[in-house]
Amino acid sequence: MPNFNYTRLEVARKRSGFTKTKLAEAAGISTRSLTKFEREGFQPGEATVARLAKALKFPMAFFFGETLEEPSPKGSSFRAFTHATARQKDEALSSGALAMALGTWVENRFSLPAPNVPTYQGLGPEVAAEAVREFWGLGQRPIRNVVHLLEAHGVRVFSLPELGKEVDGFSVWQGETPFVFLNTAKSAERSRMDAAHELGHLVLHAHGGPQGRVAEDEANEFGAALLMPEPTVLAEVPYGATYKQIIKAKKRWKVSALNLTKRCHGLGLLTDWQYRSICIELTKRGKENEPQPMKERETSQVLDKVFRALKAEGMTKAEVAKELAIPVDELNGSIFGLLSLQAIEGEASEESEGGVSDQDAEARRRTMRIVP
Repeated sequence: MPNFNYTRLEVARKRSGFTKTKLAEAAGISTRSLTKFEREGFQPGEATVARLAKALKFPMAFFFGETLEEPSPKGSSFRAFTHATARQKDEALSSGALAMALGTWVENRFSLPAPNVPTYQGLGPEVAAEAVREFWGLGQRPIRNVVHLLEAHGVRVFSLPELGKEVDGFSVWQGETPFVFLNTAKSAERSRMDAAHELGHLVLHAHGGPQGRVAEDEANEFGAALLMPEPTVLAEVPYGATYKQIIKAKKRWKVSALNLTKRCHGLGLLTDWQYRSICIELTKRGKENEPQPMKERETSQVLDKVFRALKAEGMTKAEVAKELAIPVDELNGSIFGLLSLQAIEGEASEESEGGVSDQDAEARRRTMRIVP
């Protein structure tokens, strides 16, 4: 029997939202024993591992795999971090570790775009956003799909399971590879801004820098400047724009009415009174009721192409989860909202005994062409 990996027990416990005391009770062991099992060198018996696996709803095989790379709390950015509890952060980071394991599994079978994200620590958010646009050759045109843009430049994008509004998403550099994790249950416009916001953290805060509210404000400014370049907003939105004009103009940049209103106010196109008036109109609709919302939300090209290819070869999500030794629900949580309907519909039966061996996958390793 392979050695029990104590780090995986901690990841599974945090992901499941258990304290040590609660997990010990659920598994019928002492808290002292559980504490030992989360330290290197202490090996629980097979029956104990079975009880832990049942309580955590993870396959037993999960606890005997290689050490997972869990995002470091110090290197991760959290949206609305001041309201997130320690438990929510633990759940988000452990979810990130499982998504990164999926990312490694995918990279072993497909050639993905190499990371190509510049870092501009010390530049102001507005200037940094302009620099990224120039570096990536975007000009001043609107960004059609933020997720596709990130993926085309080597950012690995995954979704987060439902963790509450306090954790909208986070980003992290893991070695030389940038990751972005999004709450895909939000509106299409808000999800686009979240993705741009997290790119701001990757670009501005890769090597440290401001923390807390200051870092969040910088990432917000970066995201707004990236999605709504100053020259085009000044050229296309009239001074003193009305509520109706804002609603019409927001479609140009695929942003929320509130974000465009804030951007116009910041660029001097709206007075304080005009800004407050439009905000009041938007508040009457409710936070979740975006006027004239986008019809389609952004999905992932990488995950879409990967799961289409796997499906064509007869490999189901259940079989991918089995290879990763994680619950299918965890796999679904990492890709939720990022697959197109075409990639989901017509999936091979979960009971299929087909699949692709490691040798076959390596033999058919392919390059993913990602268009921003």
